[in-house]
Amino acid sequence: MADAQTVAQAFEEAAQRWPALPFLALLPETAAIYGLQPGAWTYGEAQPRIAALRAAYAAAGYGHGHRVGLLLENRPAFFWHWFALNGLGVSVVPINAELRSAELEYLVGHSEIALAVALPQRHRALRDAAAAAGRPLALMADGDVPPPAPLAAPLAGQPVGVRTECALLYTSGTTGRPKGCILPNRYYLHAGRWYAQVGGMATLREGQERMLTPLPLVHMNAMAYSTLAMVLTGGCLIVLDRFHPGSWWASVRASRATVVHYLGVMPAMLMKAAPSPDDRAHAVRFGFGAGVDRALQAPFEARFGFPLLEAWAMTETGAGAVVMAHDHPRKVGSSCFGREGDDVQLRLVADDGSEAGIDQPGELWVRHAGDDPRDGFFAGYLKDEAATNEAWEQGWFHTGDIVSRDADGLLHFIDRRKNVIRRSGENISAVEVEGVLNQMPELKASAVAATPDPVRGDEVLACVVTHAPVAEGDRAALAERIVRHALERLAYYKAPGYVAFVDALPLTASQKIARGELKGLALQLPRSAVCVDMRHLKKRVVE
Repeated sequence: MADAQTVAQAFEEAAQRWPALPFLALLPETAAIYGLQPGAWTYGEAQPRIAALRAAYAAAGYGHGHRVGLLLENRPAFFWHWFALNGLGVSVVPINAELRSAELEYLVGHSEIALAVALPQRHRALRDAAAAAGRPLALMADGDVPPPAPLAAPLAGQPVGVRTECALLYTSGTTGRPKGCILPNRYYLHAGRWYAQVGGMATLREGQERMLTPLPLVHMNAMAYSTLAMVLTGGCLIVLDRFHPGSWWASVRASRATVVHYLGVMPAMLMKAAPSPDDRAHAVRFGFGAGVDRALQAPFEARFGFPLLEAWAMTETGAGAVVMAHDHPRKVGSSCFGREGDDVQLRLVADDGSEAGIDQPGELWVRHAGDDPRDGFFAGYLKDEAATNEAWEQGWFHTGDIVSRDADGLLHFIDRRKNVIRRSGENISAVEVEGVLNQMPELKASAVAATPDPVRGDEVLACVVTHAPVAEGDRAALAERIVRHALERLAYYKAPGYVAFVDALPLTASQKIARGELKGLALQLPRSAVCVDMRHLKKRVVE
C-alpha cells in the first residue's frame, strides 16, 4: 500500500490483502445510543458497500472538486460515505453535531458544500443555514439514494491523486472564526504510514491491533491517525460515540482493545474512581494522546498497567511534524513528548526572536525535513492565503505552542501562547493550573484566565463548575480549599487569586474551552457576586 494515491485506494488494497480481518466494530453500548445493531465489518465486507455507494454518487453527478458535508457523528456510515466519495475525488467536510445555526451558516457558506449527508433530525437546520448563506445545498440521510448534484464537479476530468483534497477540517475557533484546513490525500496517508512505522512502545502489529477511540471523527486524531493506521496495518477500529467514564473499562474489555486513544482530561476522570481488582484486567498495550496531567501520569500507568505515550501535533501539521514520546527515556510526569525524528526539523524561538536555551520556553516552529518542508502538512487555510502565509513566515510553521527542551534533548509542553498568564514577570500556564484544580473531587471542571491587576499586571482567575450547587454562604470556604489545594502543588504565584463559581464554562462546538469568551468573562467576574477574592492567600514561601 506504499503506492496508494488516495485513502479510497489504500482501503481497497487493504480489503484485497486482509478480506477476512475486521476493520470496524460497534459495541453494544454505542450501538444502543445510536439506535443501530452492534457488530463488526471485515475489510472484505466493507469494500462492496463502499463501491456501491461510490457508484451511486457517481450516477448522481458527484465528482472531483465537489465538497460533501458529513454530519453522522461516530457512526459506521461516516466511513462508508467518506471512502466512497474519496474514490471520486470528492472532499468531505465533517460537521460537528453540536454546531448550531450561526455556526452551520458559516460552515455551509465558507466550505461551499454541494451536499450534506446528515442525521434526519438535522436536515432542517442545515437547510435553513444554506438559505441564510445563499448557497444551494442538497440533503440526504444515510441509506437514501444520493440526490442530483446541484452543480457540476469543478475539477471534472482532472486526475485524482495524493494532492487531491481529501477533507476540509475546521479548527476549533477558540478566539475567532474557525479556519478551514485543506487536507489532501497525502496528509492522511502520511499520518497512517507514520503511525504504522513509528515503532518503539507504539509498535503496531500487522493484523493484530484493536484500537479503541472515543475521540470524534470531526477531528484529525480519529480521522487521520486512528483510521489510516488501522487501514495500513490491517487492524480493527472501535469507535465510541464519546468518552463515558463510568463504562470506559467495560468498553475496553468488551472491545478487546490493544491500543486506546485519549485526551488529557480522560486519565484525570478515570483516576477519580475507586481502585478495583479489575484495573489491570485488559489487553491494552499503550495509550496514544496528549495533555495528561503530569502529576497523574505515573500513578495512572502504575495503577492500570500501560504507558500513556504523549505526542504533539496539530491539525495543520498532521504527521508532517509529529513528535511522540514512544521510547525511553520518556520522563514521565514532566509533560515530555519526546524528541523529533529525522524527518522533522524544529526551532524554539524566544520572545526576542533568539533561540531559546536549555529549559527555556520558546514558541515551537516546525517543518518537514527534506526537499518539501510542507510534506504531510495541510495544504493551506481555505480562502485565507494571508493566514496561511503568516503561519509559514520565514519558511517555518509557527505553532503558537510554548515548549522547552531539556539538557537531554527532550521536549516539554508548556502551553499555548495565548493561554499564558504574565504575573509579576512570571509566565503561568493556564493548562497547568487547570490540571491541578481538576484533581479536586468537588470540581467538575475548571478554566483559568488572566484578569488585570494594578500591581502585578495579571492575576490568575479560575472559573470553576462544581458537581453540586454551592450556597452563597459556602463559596468563600470552598474557594479557600481550592486555593490551598493549588498552593500545595504549585508555586504560589500560579494559584488562583480569584475563584468564580459558574454554572458552565464557555465551550466551542468541539467542547474545548472558548478562550476568547473566557478572556472577556475574566474582565467582569472579579466585580461580581459569584467571585471570591483570594489574593491574600498568595504569599511567597520563605524557606
